[in-house]
Amino acid sequence: MNSRSRFQDLTIRNGFMFAAVMMQQDNSKKFLEMLLQVPIKEVVVSYEKSLIYNPECKGVRLDVYISDENNTRYDIELQVAQQELGKRTRYYHSQMDMDLLESGREYKELPMSYVIFICAFDPFKKEKYCYTFENRCLEDFSLDMGDESRSIFLSTEGKNADKIPKELHAFLEFIKTDNPQNNMETDDEYVKGLQETIRSIKECRELEREFMSWDDIRRDARWEGRLEGILEGQRKFVMYFLEELGTVPEDIERRIMSETDEDILKLMSKAASGATSFEEFRDKISEL
Repeated sequence: MNSRSRFQDLTIRNGFMFAAVMMQQDNSKKFLEMLLQVPIKEVVVSYEKSLIYNPECKGVRLDVYISDENNTRYDIELQVAQQELGKRTRYYHSQMDMDLLESGREYKELPMSYVIFICAFDPFKKEKYCYTFENRCLEDFSLDMGDESRSIFLSTEGKNADKIPKELHAFLEFIKTDNPQNNMETDDEYVKGLQETIRSIKECRELEREFMSWDDIRRDARWEGRLEGILEGQRKFVMYFLEELGTVPEDIERRIMSETDEDILKLMSKAASGATSFEEFRDKISEL
């Protein structure tokens, strides 16, 4: 199947299509209102904050980074396979915070932030459509730490439809259906709007060209992450874990920042997340 045929067969569960759909502000605004059950006056999709796989494909991104009129920040991710979601959530929150602090803000100015995963599976095997996490005191659950960060995992495999809004259930059923013909029968206005958006995207030659370029890059590179932007994000991931142990020694930092192999950086991330000392980390990566 060629790239053009693949483009016409894309569903909402494809990363490219999901990003193209949700980067339309009206779609992302309605999604957040539906999920959080609060009115939102306006949202701003920050295109420059999203991951770009190729400088020549300026519209190709696989995550959706949004702020609203209250400066609340949202990172929306589509996930079709279980991949250490807890640690990834921690990383995404840290990335949003570091970006704001690097802009010269103080800790007290950090806004509320949400990391939202839309999962085509049940991430916690409890048959719920929605799992919401926030930081609370283990000794007294009434005590909220007050960091204003929240993580939400939506699942297409829930069994408790009576516990979520009807329109959210319709949306998750749409994600679950994964129909290339984009013709799922529904009475839900939001899903109908998404279906129309997908039809419009498939008629857009510019987006089709972007997908073809993105698809070629993805297949040729085999997702090895050779682009510097991807590698830089992985290096920051390793450093984030190590900084919890204290000031990272210069030799370790140089080793991390000079690494250009994605697979090795992934192993470093795993080693860093479980290390209890810098010496232990050195031992774990000595054979890499």
